[in-house]
Amino acid sequence: MASDSVLVVETGGGSAPLKESVSWPAIWAGAIVAVAVTVVLTLAGAGLGYSLSLSGVATRGSLTGFTPEVGAGAMVVQVLAGAIGGYLAGRLRVLWHGVHDDEAHFRDTAHGLIAWALATLIVVLLGTLVLAPYADALSAQAAAAQVLPTPEEAQRAANIAAQSSLFMAVGLLLSAFVAAVAGRIGGMRNEQMHLRALGR
Repeated sequence: MASDSVLVVETGGGSAPLKESVSWPAIWAGAIVAVAVTVVLTLAGAGLGYSLSLSGVATRGSLTGFTPEVGAGAMVVQVLAGAIGGYLAGRLRVLWHGVHDDEAHFRDTAHGLIAWALATLIVVLLGTLVLAPYADALSAQAAAAQVLPTPEEAQRAANIAAQSSLFMAVGLLLSAFVAAVAGRIGGMRNEQMHLRALGR
């Protein structure tokens, strides 16, 4: 398809009504699927032996819980979920009549990016709702232990927190980019299927 082509669909009569630039049902569908993929892959990782500690780096046992392999696995989960959610957001969006390829490209990538952002917010909210009841219990356990970490343990905990934040940030950036690209791929496939149905 040429870069300056225009997708035009004949409606057998007058001009087709303009469709909204943002297809919210497609975005919600992509976001929900991305959240589901995140949950499934995270649970699969837990089944393979990766720890899903609720206490983060608050205990001595959790000081060895984070490794670069765990961070890389979290990035893979984010990228896969973003790719699937972004693709669905582009694939399920409405067909835009008479829209230039550049505009369709922008809209599709925006659909993928918005679906990713919505899924990220949902995951954060779900994580907050799930972990909030345990916050008081974890604080009570830490206070009851009354064992101060050694300087080496405190430094290691700080390093682990920094590493996990870095992996999370890189994973979010990569998944956002992948979701935007997947949104365009899904949108192009959507257009191809409509053109094929019209015998073009």
